[in-house]
Amino acid sequence: MTNVLILGANGRIARIVRQRLLAETDGHLTLVLRQPQRLGRVDALRETVVAGDVNDAQLLQKVMVAQDVVYANLSGNMAALAQTIVTAMQATGVQRLIWVTGSGLYHETPEPFGSWVERTVGHASKEDTRRAAAIIEATTMNYTLIRAAFMTDDPKVDYELTQKGEPFKGTMVSRASIADLILKLIASPTLGSRGSLGIDQPDTDGMLDRVQAIMRGE
Repeated sequence: MTNVLILGANGRIARIVRQRLLAETDGHLTLVLRQPQRLGRVDALRETVVAGDVNDAQLLQKVMVAQDVVYANLSGNMAALAQTIVTAMQATGVQRLIWVTGSGLYHETPEPFGSWVERTVGHASKEDTRRAAAIIEATTMNYTLIRAAFMTDDPKVDYELTQKGEPFKGTMVSRASIADLILKLIASPTLGSRGSLGIDQPDTDGMLDRVQAIMRGE
């Protein structure tokens, strides 16, 4: 049985991951979030719910004990969060970290999509995510960074991956696809080990107009 710690457990990808882990594995889940009531029904035999803030270093170190995998699905001051998580993992001997972020981490996203992402997210926010990634990549831990294209709520699982150092492909990807990759990374600790994986839906290159239309609700 694998013990999985989900930080930011009410995130839209995290909710998919949680339901699939419960349905498809025998793992035990520890769910950390500020408002536990948002989770709905909880499986008391397989889930431990912790109300709290991931910025709380003492809380984080406490919930890290005996975990096999840490999956972080977060927003906010990412560099500070990354440092807090890394410190807690090192203190408790937990090695496996799955960290979700966006495309453009290494300025690897082709134009015009790359510049659009930088403007839309905001340069300061992108720089924060880059600092967070650098903190994680500087460790000796068994991490996998996931760099996602624009995320959609399409239920279809359809994705391709690129490695760090390769140009990013595509412009969008479903949250269901990201969740599928996370499940594979949880199941196989060597998959993507110390890697940074770009994820997109195949054949969505050059579809910035479609991404912008989705953002407008069209």
